[in-house]
Amino acid sequence: MTTQQTVKIQLVRSPIGCKESHRATVRGLGLRKLNSVSELQDTPAVRGMINKISYLVKVL
Repeated sequence: MTTQQTVKIQLVRSPIGCKESHRATVRGLGLRKLNSVSELQDTPAVRGMINKISYLVKVL
């Protein structure tokens, strides 16, 4: 059995007033409301998305 590494992220700032592509990235990560938490597989693609919107999210 292989265990996948996961990363937990929380939306701490509102994407209102941000670029449309940054809002789409927030939705793509499964975050909806403020302080919502999403647990995703730790892949380079997810890491890149987190890096793009690092000013909006917190890694738990």
